[in-house]
This record gives sequence, structure tokens and C-alpha cells, in this order.
Amino acid sequence: MATSTKPTLPWKLRLMTSLLSHLLNASRRSNGTVNRRLFNLFDRQLPPSPSPIDSVITSDVTVDATRNLWFRLFSPSTSTATATLPVIVFFHGGGFAFLSPASTVYDAVCRSFCRSFNAVIVSVNYRLTPEHRYPSQYDDGFDVVKYLDENGAALGNVGKCFLAGDSAGGNIVHHLAVRVCKERLRFVRVLGLVSIEPFFGGEERTESENRLKQDPLVSLDITDWYWKVFLPNGSDRDHEAVNVSGPNGEDISGLDYPNTLLIVAGFDPLQDWQRRYYEWLRKSGKDVEIMEYPNMIHGFHLFPDLPSTPLFLSHVNDFIKKQVAGN
Repeated sequence: MATSTKPTLPWKLRLMTSLLSHLLNASRRSNGTVNRRLFNLFDRQLPPSPSPIDSVITSDVTVDATRNLWFRLFSPSTSTATATLPVIVFFHGGGFAFLSPASTVYDAVCRSFCRSFNAVIVSVNYRLTPEHRYPSQYDDGFDVVKYLDENGAALGNVGKCFLAGDSAGGNIVHHLAVRVCKERLRFVRVLGLVSIEPFFGGEERTESENRLKQDPLVSLDITDWYWKVFLPNGSDRDHEAVNVSGPNGEDISGLDYPNTLLIVAGFDPLQDWQRRYYEWLRKSGKDVEIMEYPNMIHGFHLFPDLPSTPLFLSHVNDFIKKQVAGN
């Protein structure tokens, strides 16, 4: 539970989240479309860097040019044995509608992951809504995993693979994990799943959604819009893609679902849905660990100057090492 009535945040972070909120609101049209030109004016895109930056080199790999499906590969420049390192397949947040691996914030966070975990990071550029609705994002994710199964040996050790995602990306990796469990892959072996403040929901309004409904990044108004432009026409928020632990959720009790680390922030309106996910995984017989950061907001891990961010990185690193050691 949160230990105060408001999160303790530096003024620069408050200003940044406020500006991002205004940009998102201005870019979302009431008719269910996005003003891409406006958003892209402020979404600075960074090119890959074959020369090391902060001990990390990057390159972009095309999977399917016809649908602009590609990933940014982050590799430690200090490692002489990249092919032996774990591979973390990462999916960015943004409500399924915004941002990319080249966005400044996600280029930076994946560099941090690469250094902190001594792992190869595959940051996926999946198709965005509303131009591409469900299940395009899940299909793109699985096709990247298939690409790694066929071509990943030169990139890292895909036998030590992890799925990770934040917010909407956390939703994607859950559904991707379910699909991977059902498919025969030759080389990719998923050892664990890192779900960072995942974006789940439902028709019901939970206590945390009502209490924190003015959150600048995931308010009720914003999340309702995200779900509306993501789901098939005529669907409600109890769709299995949204309410994974609800009445329409898929039974995973018989699947070899990966061990999971769930990250929850105490001032995230989505936290009640995330805790339901945790309890659902446990009832389904799955190994899941929850790490809570009581005074943090949704997306806190994107800001390296927050005191909880290094702790978050340490917790994820410990989880990865534990899964690798156990396999």
C-alpha cells in the first residue's frame, strides 16, 4: 500500500510527466485516430550507434519490412562472448499507440538494461494502434521470437531467453508467453518473464483506478481510449486481451508458463489489476514474485534519477540470475 497521499517526485519529473500528458491528450483525437505528425514532433528518435555509448553498441535488425517490423539490438561493448549472454526480448509501453525502440526514453532504458543485466536486449518495434488493432501487436511479438529461433544464435544465447515489457509491453509479453508455450521452438527457451507495471483492465472500476484517476499518464480517460482503439469493434474491456484474469481469460494452468517477476508501483492506478494478475498466476499454479515500490508512479523505472530505479534494476538482475542458475 502507498505510504503517503502523493508520490514524492522531483519537480523536473513532475514537469516532464505533465508535458507528456498534454502531448498525449493533444495527439489523441476523439474520433479514434492519432495525430502522428504532432506527436512525432516531440518524440525524438535516436539512430543506432555502432560505436559504444555508455559501453553499449546498437544496431537495427529488420524482420519484415512490409509491416515495419524490426528490433533494436543492444549489446555490451565490453563483452567478448556476446553469443553466450542471455537475450531479453523487450516490448515498450505507450498504450499500444505511441513510442518505439528508437524513442529517446526507450533507447536509454534499454541501454541501462543491457549494462545492468549484462545481457543482449532485443527491443521490438511492433505495429501501433489505432492503425493496427489487436492482435497485430501479439503477432509481431511472436514473429520476432520466431526470427530469433531461426537467426538468433549469432546475437546471444537464445536458450537463455527472457520476455520483458512495461505497461502495454507488459500486456504483450503475457500473451506472447502463452503463445510460446503452445508452439514448438527449436532453440529459443524462455526462462522467465519480467512484467513491469503491466497494462491490464476490465469493465469494472477498481479502487485504485478511482482513487488515482487523475494520474497524468494512465488516467481512466486515457486508458479507456487506449482500449477502445486497440480492441476489435464491438468488444468491451472484459475481452481476454484486457482482463486476462477475468471471466474470458485463457486457462493457463496446463501450460509451462515461465517464472514471473511482477513490478507494481504504489501510485499506479492499474495496480489492482496487476495484483489480480499476480493472484491469478498463483492460483494457476505458476511461480510468480511481486516487487512493490510504494511511493512510485506508473513508469518510474524510466527515470534513472529516482532512488527506486537502481533498486528496481537490482531486483530484475537478481531474478534473471536466479532463473539462469536454476536452468
